[in-house]
Amino acid sequence: MCGMPQPPVRSTSSPPSRPDASMSLLTNVMDHSLDDGYAEAAARKEAAGGAGLPRTLRAKLGLAAGLVLAALVVTVGAAQARIAAPVVAKEREELIDRIERETEAAEKLEGDVDALREDVSRRQRAALEKHGGDQGELTALLAGATEVHGPGVKLVIDDAKNSDQGGGGPRESANFSDSGRVHDRDLQQVVNGLWQSGAEAVAINGQRLTALSAIRAAGDAILVDNKPLVPPYTVLAVGDGQRLSTKFQDSPDGLYLHALHENFGISARISAEDEVRLPAAPSLIVRNAEPQAGKGTS
Repeated sequence: MCGMPQPPVRSTSSPPSRPDASMSLLTNVMDHSLDDGYAEAAARKEAAGGAGLPRTLRAKLGLAAGLVLAALVVTVGAAQARIAAPVVAKEREELIDRIERETEAAEKLEGDVDALREDVSRRQRAALEKHGGDQGELTALLAGATEVHGPGVKLVIDDAKNSDQGGGGPRESANFSDSGRVHDRDLQQVVNGLWQSGAEAVAINGQRLTALSAIRAAGDAILVDNKPLVPPYTVLAVGDGQRLSTKFQDSPDGLYLHALHENFGISARISAEDEVRLPAAPSLIVRNAEPQAGKGTS
């Protein structure tokens, strides 16, 4: 047996491992980057796409269809607007014509009302002069029923240049938010001071004052007999010009106006005039009348 050849001895040891065997998970991911299911789906999609239209062509066809639809909508809208345009224009012209006719009618009615008011005022003035007896002219004058002119004073009052300036003085207790502006109370005191100083007739910005006149405020506006006035306020008074001016400036109301100028910058200029002209009151409301024996009606 010693002479018989021996079979080669096979080694039972395992083959040497790969250098990256310790990174088997990373190796598997790199070798199989696309899952088999995803790969199969991609293959089916590619096969189906090859049988139909290319993706780029389908996108172009879709865009063209969208543009055609948008153009159709715009065309239909333009056609409808073109059809409706004459109707809208006709309705607009009819509305404008109606507004113009109604405006003309309203202006005509306002003219008729003004004419009737003037006629009533003229008849009232004539009645006062005719039936007022010896005092008829004076009664018409005091009632503001007639226009009056003669010597007098002109007093111009205006807001301060900076209407928020000033402090204290005669307005401290009045709590005015804007002490540099002329208020209805100021004009009331000025008018009362002129009457007390001997004025025979007074008007503010062309509005004749009577025993029934009221000077009030509505917001920032000053109203005389419900008619708004705009500064500067021009007060005209008929009387002995120089005497009336001096007496008013020395009166408490004249001193009040002077204090407004000194403390708040309100402008006040008074001058004696050789002649001032005051209009008649817009209308004279006769609330009641009682006949008097030998003196007509009053």
